[in-house]
Amino acid sequence: MSDEIDILKKRGVKETPNRILVMRQLRQAHRPMSLGELENALETLDKSSIFRVLNLFLEHEAVHAINGVDGLTRYEICTGHDHCSIDDMHPHFYCIECHKHFCLCDTDMPALGLPDGFEAKSMSVMIQGLCPECSLPH
Repeated sequence: MSDEIDILKKRGVKETPNRILVMRQLRQAHRPMSLGELENALETLDKSSIFRVLNLFLEHEAVHAINGVDGLTRYEICTGHDHCSIDDMHPHFYCIECHKHFCLCDTDMPALGLPDGFEAKSMSVMIQGLCPECSLPH
C-alpha cells in the first residue's frame, strides 16, 4: 500500500482509505478505467465517492482523464514527477472487438508542430483496431 500513499503524498493529496483504494485500483489495472469500471471493481465504494476522489486526483494532477472511443472518460495515474505535462502522456489503443482500452506506454506520442502562440497542455492519441488476444485466429 505504500506505493499508493507515496503517489498521493507527492501530489499533495491527504491519504484516506477511499483515496488509497481508488489509487490502488488504478495502479493495478495497468490501463485507463472508467467510473463504472472502478465502481464494479471497488464494491465497497459508491459511485459518488469514487467520482469525488477522481475529481480531487484531477485537481492535484495525480491522474489523467482520457476520452474513450465509447464516449466515457477514463482515468489513469500520471507518471510525471511534479506535475502533468505532455511528456507524461502516451497513446492509447481501443480494441473494436473486446471494447477494452489499453495504454501504449512504450510508444512515443507523435511530434506536432504548433503555430506560434499556441501552447499544448494536453494531448490524446487513440488508435483503434484489434488487441493481441482478439487478433488471434479462433
